[in-house]
Amino acid sequence: MVKPGRPGAARGKKGPTKGTGGQKRRALEGKGPTPKAEDRTWHPAGKRKMAQDRLAAAQEKYGKTGTKPIRSRGTGKGKDSDNEIINGRNSVLEAMRTNVPSTTLYIAAKVEFDDRVKEALALATKKGIAILEVMRPELDRLCGEGAVHQGIALAVSPYNYRHPLELLDQVEARGEIPLFVALDGITDPRNLGAIIRSAAAFGGHGIIIPQRRSVGVTAAAWKTSAGSAARLPVAMASNLNQIIKSFKERGVFVIGLDGDGDVSLPELDLAGRPLLVVVGNEGKGLSRLVTENCDAIVSIPIGAATESLNAGIATSISLYEIAMRRQNRR
Repeated sequence: MVKPGRPGAARGKKGPTKGTGGQKRRALEGKGPTPKAEDRTWHPAGKRKMAQDRLAAAQEKYGKTGTKPIRSRGTGKGKDSDNEIINGRNSVLEAMRTNVPSTTLYIAAKVEFDDRVKEALALATKKGIAILEVMRPELDRLCGEGAVHQGIALAVSPYNYRHPLELLDQVEARGEIPLFVALDGITDPRNLGAIIRSAAAFGGHGIIIPQRRSVGVTAAAWKTSAGSAARLPVAMASNLNQIIKSFKERGVFVIGLDGDGDVSLPELDLAGRPLLVVVGNEGKGLSRLVTENCDAIVSIPIGAATESLNAGIATSISLYEIAMRRQNRR
């Protein structure tokens, strides 16, 4: 005799029933937990982790003359996680045209489409940049208080800095004569961008910036470099004076640019020497310790009516002079 069960209870063989999810249990077998963002090589967090791992390996090889894993500094225009935000139609389009590394293009809902917005969308699609439509209050929050974003913004990836001695190793391995530029306290991103552009144009192998009291490779520097920052590496030093000493130990001649220099630029034999050109702060010039560590303090001859040269212009003139000397030597 079969005992009656409770009303509505299923009878017969036990097992998965409709609505329990058991029917799809086999399909889910073998799938583990979702990988962390830093473990996904295509994810921005994963790319940052790989860059930090490379830098850690370089630090282990070169010791304390290296740098800590530093991301590029923002400019106060807004932040999206670790990314810097560029806003405004002209600024966003210019950044995309000059290949500033970007992760996300933000478009405000119901934005008025003009040629600039259309081109930005086309470039984002071509470059594989994510496109997100957001409400205007969210875009206001991303861009920061008072920003005139015109319904469009771009998230720029943090810059991955190289190790100064790693760059020197690579140049020497190629059998080339090293030419580097070190910046002692440059704070204007436009000057940094202009120096990167000049170094790339006149055969420079890299830029070295100190970790503190110096501008980083921000979106403004990217734009001023006119895309050269994508080709010329920038290294960051936790101790610029130690790096200068390390370069000198490797046979690199170090010159500092100063309006009151001991020797005029045309008087130096710069053609066949490995060189590190050090440029000082826009207002104060070279610091005392950096001046003491340079092999020569060099001035650029200018007219008496001109008090001094902009840091970017002085660097450009010096690199041009060096490039011409090297070209004539061949």
